[in-house]
Amino acid sequence: MIEIRNITKSFGSLQVLKGIDLDIAKGEVVSIVGPSGAGKTTLLQIIGTLDRPDTGSVCVDSVDTTTLSQKQLSDFRNRHLGFVFQFHQLLPEFTAIENIMIPAYIAGRSNKDAKNRAEELLQFMGLTDRAHHKPAELSGGEKQRVAVARALVNNPAVILADEPSGSLDTKNKQELHQLFFDLRDQFGQTFVIVTHDEELATLTDRTIHMRDGLLVQQSPILTEEPLIC
Repeated sequence: MIEIRNITKSFGSLQVLKGIDLDIAKGEVVSIVGPSGAGKTTLLQIIGTLDRPDTGSVCVDSVDTTTLSQKQLSDFRNRHLGFVFQFHQLLPEFTAIENIMIPAYIAGRSNKDAKNRAEELLQFMGLTDRAHHKPAELSGGEKQRVAVARALVNNPAVILADEPSGSLDTKNKQELHQLFFDLRDQFGQTFVIVTHDEELATLTDRTIHMRDGLLVQQSPILTEEPLIC
């Protein structure tokens, strides 16, 4: 599903990633942990095509994203990747269901198709009765679940999450963590989660440890099938 080979990335004289090799199998829920400055978010952004590596290759869902043009990257990102951030990033002027539908509109899907998918996700999230509420009328946990639904609306192969529970209280944090596994079981997505939350990291299928731009420890991949880009 995801193959990373010899990824390096520098910002000026600071080398943030120093040669990353990583395989992630379809349907895995993987956490990336490490101290601040380890390069976790930079790696996640490169996997998500939000930034380009200086060297190396990144294959996601059998596509080498390092060979794509900016226009091709935008289309690939919209159709194959979903993003969840620490702060929900919902548009305040739109309702929950409208926020969820936005990526579907960008992908060129019909209003009927986008609405049906958004309603399906709202039901799965237990938010049907909040569909027409704007973000200011939702709790923190509800807003983050809407953000997760938005990430899923185009049925992406991979969900990338950067500190997704960092702004939530304990109850909402636990519910969000369980939601990731429920979604994987229901829809088959692969999850890559950058987190400082030890509880979440221990729940994931694999934990990848980073320090100073390198992978220093990772548990074995859950499949022996070859990953082919």
